[in-house]
Amino acid sequence: MTLTGKHYLAGTWMSGDSTFMSTPASGPAREFSVGTPALVDSAARAAEAAFESYGYSSRTERAALLDRIADEIDARGDAITEIGSQETGLPEARLIGERGRTVGQLRLFARHIEAGDYLDRKHDTALPQRTPLPRPDLHLMQRPIGPVAVFGASNFPLAFSVAGGDTAAALAAGCPVVVKGHGGHPGTSELVAQAIAAAIEACGVHPGVFSLIQGGARDVGQALVQHPLIRAVGFTGSLGGGRALFDLCAQRPEPIPFFGELGSVNPMFLLPHAVTARGATLAAGWVGALTMGAGQFCTNPGLAIVIGGPEADAFVAAATEALAAVGAQTMLTDGIADAYRSGACRLQQSDGVRDLLTTSCDLREAAPCLFETTGKAWLANETLGEEVFGPLGLVVRVSAFDEMLALARALQGQLTCTLQLDAADNAQARALLPILERKAGRVLANGFPTGVEVSDTMVHGGPYPASTNFGATSVGTMSIRRFLRPVCYQNIPADLLPADLQVCA
Repeated sequence: MTLTGKHYLAGTWMSGDSTFMSTPASGPAREFSVGTPALVDSAARAAEAAFESYGYSSRTERAALLDRIADEIDARGDAITEIGSQETGLPEARLIGERGRTVGQLRLFARHIEAGDYLDRKHDTALPQRTPLPRPDLHLMQRPIGPVAVFGASNFPLAFSVAGGDTAAALAAGCPVVVKGHGGHPGTSELVAQAIAAAIEACGVHPGVFSLIQGGARDVGQALVQHPLIRAVGFTGSLGGGRALFDLCAQRPEPIPFFGELGSVNPMFLLPHAVTARGATLAAGWVGALTMGAGQFCTNPGLAIVIGGPEADAFVAAATEALAAVGAQTMLTDGIADAYRSGACRLQQSDGVRDLLTTSCDLREAAPCLFETTGKAWLANETLGEEVFGPLGLVVRVSAFDEMLALARALQGQLTCTLQLDAADNAQARALLPILERKAGRVLANGFPTGVEVSDTMVHGGPYPASTNFGATSVGTMSIRRFLRPVCYQNIPADLLPADLQVCA
């Protein structure tokens, strides 16, 4: 596959005014055009023009586009894996699996919209004789909101990037998409954009339905979320960057929803009988989840809460030994690796925190770190509950179950909370569960949260700061609701109703 180094703007590959060089983990650096606010404006206008037809296309037509995008990505699979591995340092097996998830969710959304249940169609028939007031004929259906902005994520160059879940959900809903590609994997982004472009051409869809703008400074992201034709934003990234964009969306003359997934420490509560019965097994499982992909998952379980005692000692010793055997891993970007080391240093210097395992490594690499603190110290220092993106774990030893409950109540919003329990722990789990379900979008037992199933029932979101909208998910078919709004049609003649409502008329 040949790379152009250009932006894809509504059917045309375009150069910018300047260029930047990629910084791959291996292989050659490549030159790419830098995005500009002017390109954002052109892409948003093209998306609005496309919405006039695409927003009113049939579900069958949109499903065909999603299926064709999946086919085109698979056709470029080897090339995508090769350059993706070079740019990010992720192993080939991980990228092949992520590509499977990416095309799988495109095809899942195709089947989802063909079924039509997401439309929430309802009909209240007219009651002209009702007293004291007659009732009009009322239809309700979900409709697409218009052009959507999507920001490519650093840690998932496929599943949360150009053709990832946000793009799939928006296109399924009937919304054109403008993607700001992530600077950490521009070549991967372009190859996926080529696949989308081929699918658009094959399906005869308005070319403005998709644009990719590469690179660019902050002004590009600001221009995208503030453009008056953009109706919603999908974002996966850092708390600082996401909050800044969220604030810009709220400050617009016409505010729009910002669906940001911003991070989480994903606490794991180890209940006493489970620790006694299988503490070493839990430690090994935790270490595996903690270091998977160099810890660069938003569901990375970075916090383990355990009641102090000999069983906790054994758990911590087993986790430390297992982590010490894990070598340094290449991180996605130099900036992410630097932020990881800064976060580890912050913990290391915090009052009441004990260093169990730290090692030094090269600029682009990360070695596992493990720290320990008390429940009292954790409750006194809210920064100990902040995410450190990478293979870092913090064990919190609480003095008793009451302190574990206090810690649970003090948690910020999370993507996930995990209970490790045996049957004899059910009473304590029953006390924790109502607290944890207020804190997280997903609560799980006897597992680890790094595997996110793409399905009808998955929730990948949670109260702030895990996400900016606790009523939404960025994974699973329910994520389509972010890009829809309900419309009521009152006394509209049957032959004027949208085609999806005429079957209910």
